[in-house]
Amino acid sequence: MATSKKRASQKQFTYVIAVIAIIGAGALGWMATRPKSGGTEIDPNLPVGTAEGFVLGKPDAPVQIIEFADFECPACAQFAMLTEPDIRARLIDKGLVSVKFYVFPLPMHKNTWSASNAAFCANEQGKFWEMHDRLFYTQDLWNTLATSNPDKKMKAYAEELGLDASKFNDCYDSQRHYPNIKASGIEAQNRLIDETPSFIIGGKRYPGSLPYDEIKKLVDAELAKVGAADTTKKGAK
Repeated sequence: MATSKKRASQKQFTYVIAVIAIIGAGALGWMATRPKSGGTEIDPNLPVGTAEGFVLGKPDAPVQIIEFADFECPACAQFAMLTEPDIRARLIDKGLVSVKFYVFPLPMHKNTWSASNAAFCANEQGKFWEMHDRLFYTQDLWNTLATSNPDKKMKAYAEELGLDASKFNDCYDSQRHYPNIKASGIEAQNRLIDETPSFIIGGKRYPGSLPYDEIKKLVDAELAKVGAADTTKKGAK
């Protein structure tokens, strides 16, 4: 009888632990995906502009990679700092690949629209990619500005990059590119992008921060289709 009670007690204990684990996992999942307090608030009546992609490399390169990223996304920053330098040096600079970058501002990030705004305004003076790099490489300095806006930081970056401060500030303060930023987000949704960063290579979607070797393999496959396999072996090692 004692043994039977002991077994029943053990089963009950195991059941309780399992329930707690399931509840705990669900809570953690909810915490990980719920919007942070103070997320970006955008006027729901904001008009939709034009989805604009910013190209790095030769527009007519044999392979075009489309990237969707959020300037406040940690995985996007990691990709920009660790993987993208190899892509630029070993694929883009060799004329094999071009990258078209679209912003995809996620609603849980407080300052992502401000960062996107800075990048669009920098583009007016031909320095989108310089601002792109500055934002990702210093992400930890401006994405923590939870109690204040990051406007001063963005304007300081513009000056550091040698932009005309008056023109940049006029663009930035007017928020005239907000409709285009909104359009880029809609473009991502229309392409069924639900994770940043995400890439489109050869017409197929690839979510997540892909390592260089995987991107190289996908690029090689596309180059082979257009008869450029010999070029990549010589120029992209």
